[in-house]
Amino acid sequence: MAIPVPSRLLFIDGQWREPVKKNRIPIINPSTEAIIGDIPAATAEDIDIAVEAARRALIRNGGKDWAAASGAHRAKFLRAIAAKITERKSELAKLEALDCGKPLEEAAWDIDDVAGCFEYHADLAETLDSRQKAPISLPAETFKGYLLMDPIGVVGLITPWNYPLLMATWKVAPALAAGCAAILKPSELASVSCLELADICIEVGLPPGILNIVTGLGPEAGAPLASHPHVDKIAFTGSSATGSKIMSAAAQLVKPVSLELGGKSPIVVFEDVDLDKAAEWTLFGCFWTNGQICSATSRLIIHENIAREFLDKLVAWCRNIKISDPLEDGCRLGPVVSSGQYEKVMSFISTAKSEGATILCGGKRPENLEKGFFVKPTIITDVKTSMQIWREEVFGPVLCVKTFATEEEAIELANDTHYGLAAAVLSEDLERCERLTKAFQCGIVWVNCSQPCFCQAPWGGKKRSGFGRELGERGLDNYLNVKQVTQYVSSDPWGWYKSPSKL
Repeated sequence: MAIPVPSRLLFIDGQWREPVKKNRIPIINPSTEAIIGDIPAATAEDIDIAVEAARRALIRNGGKDWAAASGAHRAKFLRAIAAKITERKSELAKLEALDCGKPLEEAAWDIDDVAGCFEYHADLAETLDSRQKAPISLPAETFKGYLLMDPIGVVGLITPWNYPLLMATWKVAPALAAGCAAILKPSELASVSCLELADICIEVGLPPGILNIVTGLGPEAGAPLASHPHVDKIAFTGSSATGSKIMSAAAQLVKPVSLELGGKSPIVVFEDVDLDKAAEWTLFGCFWTNGQICSATSRLIIHENIAREFLDKLVAWCRNIKISDPLEDGCRLGPVVSSGQYEKVMSFISTAKSEGATILCGGKRPENLEKGFFVKPTIITDVKTSMQIWREEVFGPVLCVKTFATEEEAIELANDTHYGLAAAVLSEDLERCERLTKAFQCGIVWVNCSQPCFCQAPWGGKKRSGFGRELGERGLDNYLNVKQVTQYVSSDPWGWYKSPSKL
């Protein structure tokens, strides 16, 4: 059953605040194309107010409220947020299904992960206390050294629409655990659950200004945040094109950035697999989250000896995928997020066909769904490596296929991309899997699976998929400044210059 979408304002300095220009952006349900509410549209003026609130929050009470407080103190707030997320799981999952088209069961899974991510970073915040003053072994007895871990400061967090609250949490939780103050700018296409996070922050008594949530369009809110002179770091997840602009803006101020960008990840399937198990992982790797995953293993590279039989299996499995309104029981594929995304996906399919590829299945709207931005799960064969469908990220339920004869050829095809986020290999031969794991040019490798993600493991890529790591202990380090301290401990004078008293 659908639920009403709350009407919210911007969340700045612990309070709901109307945008300076009082503009709002309609929320369109991608399943019905109906307007179901609206969100506030921030502009540069609102970003200035949010940044100033964050800077005040860091120094309030000499920093003792947050930045200079113990990790254990901050952990209490993170655990309280996690508990409220769990308490409101059903509501938050339904809001995400309405807002971005994610199947309800997937959305509920995501909300569980959100709570788990806050809990995990509460643990890391507590561990951070024990990392303070970690000794450095020095070769000189007259000195001792140690490390301090300080919060990097005010951070701007810009997040996508495919995992609205979860991707926000990947940034918010470590930033808060580290002692930073943050301004979160979620995608205008799916901001509803992030605004509910603001309501949770009020409930748990998070100090004002530590987390500010400003919704709005990229050029009007995201760009001023990325280029703001009083923001100390930007963390961004989204397209490579936008990531490049953010990196350029940050470079003007020599501001650190971490970027998790696009992907065109391979899944290599060898001839020794169980065909049904491999078929399910192959489809899950590309069609999970309605195909809108930066790490989607959307390039299937399959051994030529099993290609025909395996493709028949894939088509049969595709026919069994329930495509429906995300709130329906058993939905496994909902709509893509917007009309613009729908047109983009259909354009990719049309171009593939015009370039000589074969649409093996899908490639169009489901016949029984007249409204909504639905695309049938699509498999494209007879693909050449020069084709757009092989080289560019679709961000929709579209899988392209090539065959290989040798392991060396499979590796070459897998690495034939500007991106380097993820890769998967399916084979019963674990030594072969290890060889491919080492050969893949990427940041994440799945062996005999695709897409599982755990907040304990670092996440990120290389090449045009960005740099820096989220999650795990390395994700917390993104938001810390490492300060080395060297102390002279001898009672003797340094003795480099002649003392005037001895002349």
